[in-house]
Amino acid sequence: MKSIEYIDDFSSWAEEFEFFITVDIRFSETDMYGHMNNVSPFIYFEEARIAYLRSLGLFNDFSNKEEGIIVADLQCNYLKQLFFGDQVNVHVKTKEVGNSSFDVHYMVTKGEFDVVLTARGRLVYIDANLGKSKPLTENMKEKLLGKPLLRHK
Repeated sequence: MKSIEYIDDFSSWAEEFEFFITVDIRFSETDMYGHMNNVSPFIYFEEARIAYLRSLGLFNDFSNKEEGIIVADLQCNYLKQLFFGDQVNVHVKTKEVGNSSFDVHYMVTKGEFDVVLTARGRLVYIDANLGKSKPLTENMKEKLLGKPLLRHK
């Protein structure tokens, strides 16, 4: 496997994932050859990220418009091709927690444990009225560093 800058030791990195969702590659997410479009993984990451944050009790259901968690950056490494009809597991974990932001990592697997995509992103806790970051609460940090409820669908 090629070197990925945010992964030091791939085996130990992969073993840390406990949470995942299952996604089917839909026809609308492919090109005329049935090959998955390069933007589609970002849709899968969003779906998995929301499920993950919900499992931690951290997803804003949009009833509170005063604060929320937004994506600051997101990058993806494409390791193998995916096609219409493929079924994948999108794994998510918290990798690092800062004062007002945290890194999440993603690993997408197909079949027994064939890694097809990896990704990482920075999420920021914001005050929506000010449009600025705000410190994560200690409760939030504990949830992010703790164990998510195992989930798959």
